[in-house]
Amino acid sequence: MVKQFSDLGIKEEFQQRLEELNISKPTEIQKKTIPLVLNAKKDIVALAKTGTGKTVAFGVPLLQLVEITNPQIQVVILTPTRELGHQIYANLISYASSNSSISIASICGGIPIKPQVERLESATHIVVATPGRLVDLINRKSIHLKDVKYLVLDEADEMVSNLKTDLDPIVHEIPETKRTLLFTATMPGTIKQLIQNYLSKHVTQVEVDMGTVGHQGIDHQYIVVEPIEKLEVLLHFLSSREGQRGIIFCKTKAAVNKLAKKLAINKFSSGSLHGSLTQGIRDRVMGQFREGHINILVATDLAARGIDVKEIAYVINYHLPDTYDAYVHRSGRTARAGAKGLSLTILQQEEEIEIADFEKELGISFYKSKKANPQSIEENNSLLWAKKIFKTKPNREVSKDFKEKIKTIFHHLTKEELVEKILANHLEQTNSIVTKSDTPIKNKK
Repeated sequence: MVKQFSDLGIKEEFQQRLEELNISKPTEIQKKTIPLVLNAKKDIVALAKTGTGKTVAFGVPLLQLVEITNPQIQVVILTPTRELGHQIYANLISYASSNSSISIASICGGIPIKPQVERLESATHIVVATPGRLVDLINRKSIHLKDVKYLVLDEADEMVSNLKTDLDPIVHEIPETKRTLLFTATMPGTIKQLIQNYLSKHVTQVEVDMGTVGHQGIDHQYIVVEPIEKLEVLLHFLSSREGQRGIIFCKTKAAVNKLAKKLAINKFSSGSLHGSLTQGIRDRVMGQFREGHINILVATDLAARGIDVKEIAYVINYHLPDTYDAYVHRSGRTARAGAKGLSLTILQQEEEIEIADFEKELGISFYKSKKANPQSIEENNSLLWAKKIFKTKPNREVSKDFKEKIKTIFHHLTKEELVEKILANHLEQTNSIVTKSDTPIKNKK
């Protein structure tokens, strides 16, 4: 039984580096893929879900196969998003830190192209790219791919729409003798067509236990709510997980912006991520999330690709995804590297019927969780109100005389008495608003 990277053919210098990164035991996809990359000649199609160690599976053996004496590009790695590209680039740099002779470049979109053109004038062995930016560089004749031996299509199922138009000019520039390594978490018809069109007839397919590995360690739950309750139930859940990191998925950019604003108003440590944000903003938000400066990320499906953070405790589907594949990619953000995680979906009554289809298609079981009771929701709302007051900055424009008049009104109250009166006033106003809307909290189902 294979237990060490040395058994797979990985050289000692890379073994030591992986050990330093606390990567000591190969995952299933690594056990099956690494020997094929190093020793076989065929194209490879690897079917494995997120969080199974795919970057090591192709990255480390390719680093080992690079010919240092050849200054030309020998490996091209295509990714669906800038974030994933930057993540793979950072990982490769880390894996190769013991060998400074290997030159790696990131040429993803969203940032000025001129520095990338200048970077490619130097010796470069590996490039990590988004399809659109690579085609742009090809059209400018700023990149030369005639020495490429390996083409990696990572997260290919998330890249199909871009590859339809961009893969032809890329493949045209790469020698026919190259090997293609395709990694995908799902196998829709579009991927099968891509394999038929662009890979050789003799393909080696690698598949880990898709029935278990992709969902291992993930607790799949859902809560059924009325539309008016949705935000309150979410806020209650987030309060119960204070200090833990999680991702909330929404269907649209507008929904991401709206929910992120609600979280900010309620003083949650959060940020938003979607395709319309500038690369600088996206990089800053991702940096804050990775470094723990913010705990909650509100994101669209595609923007969240490349979030390889091990300590994500939960994923929330604020909107049910349109496809089964999307659910796989969302839930795969948690329970990474052998950890446990929660994937929670917040549904409306008419959506509950769809859960059975997700269970059947994905081979998983969902647990129906009870939503918080009305009293607990009301108490949480009041706690959030209190935190907002606590975090409110003093108004420096209020005159000293006016402040003294206010203080005079409260001067004879103790701290406890003042808190009781303010809370009573808050609850009275809240109940008044609820009563006017004819949806009393106490009568919520």
